[in-house]
Amino acid sequence: MLQVLLALGLVLGLIVGAAWLMRRFSLVPGAGAGHLRVVSGVMVGQRERVVIVEVQDNWLVLGVTSEQVNLLHTMEKPEGVETPTPAAPAFAQWLQTAMEKRNGGKNAL
Repeated sequence: MLQVLLALGLVLGLIVGAAWLMRRFSLVPGAGAGHLRVVSGVMVGQRERVVIVEVQDNWLVLGVTSEQVNLLHTMEKPEGVETPTPAAPAFAQWLQTAMEKRNGGKNAL
């Protein structure tokens, strides 16, 4: 019984850790996929970041700390910069294929 509880605790810990890493490094695909998109970001301290956010055709340069967000600069979106469409992660593609095989080619969604 103790071995089962330890294994369950390990699996739950891995799930929580993976979710934290995905949120920490902005790996969640499609998050804010509407009119707002994070173009780039760089860590400038332990808890400080400079982030470029695209809102329609404008870029906002933001200073982000654990307590506040400050607008550092506003600029037009540079010419020639393509807005990439987010690609589906490999796991999502694999899961979709597996669901289609299981349902005999019918789309489960």
